[in-house]
Amino acid sequence: MELTSKQRAQLRGMANSIDTIIQVGKEGITDSLIRQVDEALEARELIKGRVLENSMLTAREVCDQLTKPTRSEPVQVIGSKFVLYRETHSKPKDKRIELVKEKKRKA
Repeated sequence: MELTSKQRAQLRGMANSIDTIIQVGKEGITDSLIRQVDEALEARELIKGRVLENSMLTAREVCDQLTKPTRSEPVQVIGSKFVLYRETHSKPKDKRIELVKEKKRKA
């Protein structure tokens, strides 16, 4: 799933109010971190992470390396923080994040 700019903007707005739940330190990206991110995305759909100062990776590198194994979409990377999104299909409809669907204009 590729997010549109409108959908990204909507998710960025939602991410402002959530707390950072993932922290990447000097160990970098490990299997346990990938499992933690995967479980968090399954529970929440939208998560915010932070790269600590002692890490050898930048937030962009961490975000890019986490998207493939967790099947998620990067929403935003600013400074040492990043936001990931993955639509969850197993949640009830009322608990899922509904994104604005763009309507195609007739030419």
